[in-house]
Parts: sequence; C-alpha cells; structure tokens
Amino acid sequence: MQKLKGIQKLKAAILVSLGWGIVAAMPAAMRVPVTPGMPVSEKTVGGLSGPAKEKLNWLNLDEAAGKLQKEQKPVLIDLYTSWCGWCKQMDKKTYSNTQVAQYLQEKFYPVKLDAETRAVLNWKGKAYRFNANYKSNEFAVYLTHGQLEFPTTIIIPPGGEPQAIPGYMEPKELELLVKYFGEGNYSKVSFDVYQKSFKASW
Repeated sequence: MQKLKGIQKLKAAILVSLGWGIVAAMPAAMRVPVTPGMPVSEKTVGGLSGPAKEKLNWLNLDEAAGKLQKEQKPVLIDLYTSWCGWCKQMDKKTYSNTQVAQYLQEKFYPVKLDAETRAVLNWKGKAYRFNANYKSNEFAVYLTHGQLEFPTTIIIPPGGEPQAIPGYMEPKELELLVKYFGEGNYSKVSFDVYQKSFKASW
C-alpha cells in the first residue's frame, strides 16, 4: 500500500482524472456531509434515475468477513443513509448497471452498509457501536477517517486499510476506481501512473 501515496491524493487524483475537479469543488448536492435533519430527497436529484439492469448480490459485513476467510478479494462497501437522495440514485443508475454489477460480483465482496445503523458491527475482532456524537455507527467513522459524507464508496484491499471516496459516481466514473483495485494494480503501480494509461470501457 506504500505506492498508494495516501488517501487524500487518491481521492483527488480519481476525481480530477474523471473531470470532477478536486473533492472540495464537487457540487454540494452530490457530496452530502452529515447534516441530520436536512435530508436530500429523491426529488432533489430527480432525472438521474435509470432502469435497473442487473441485480447486485449485496452482502452484510459478517458474510463478507466469512468469505474473506476462504478467498481473499477486495471488499467494496457502499456507505449510505436512509435519507440520502444521491445514495438512492447511485443504487438506481450505477449499481444496477450490468457491467458494474457483474464486475463487482466477480472481483469484490460488495457490502451495503447503513452508516446510521444501531446494530453492533464486528470487523477483524473489534466491535463497533452507534456513536451518538457522530449520529453514526463507529464503523462508519472508522471507514471514512471521521469524514462522514454520503454516499461514500469504501474499498478495503486484502491486508490493507479502508480507502474512502466520497460522492456520487456514475458507472464510467466508478470504473477507474474499481479496476485499479479489482485487477490488483494497487499493489503494483501508483494510482497516478495507472490512471494515465487507463481506458474506460463502461
């Protein structure tokens, strides 16, 4: 993971290479920071939804942990909240895309996780509980390094630390990220080098 050059650089490089600009420059409606009581409704993001094409078989955290004991793959976590409109749109437009669903099913253990769950979550021998100060589960705080925004895509490579990319992504924007990890490139080249030669196909 030394070649990853840090989570902040990874975030900026991905978003810049996709034409989004740096994270801070993304439209506010597409990066929903934790603002309890100020939900982004589906009406706010209307017009982005599309027909479902493929059903992705989401796992819960325990199921993913069990599968990791048998075969090592990166874990992709869709971190969402029930009130996040952009989270719903990413479900409808991105995760229902046939190419996205097929690739994630083959290369990752995909997990859907409600950041505000009050259930006790167990990961690598540690229990995570709901944190009233953050109004979120401590596991969500851990995954995002305390920077809670929704939706956030988390990738945990085998033996590595969580890599959190906040914001709504369409299939072509998610492709660069998941193929960097899904093909094992993260352990071979820096993201900067990888993205320069990457050719999108979604």
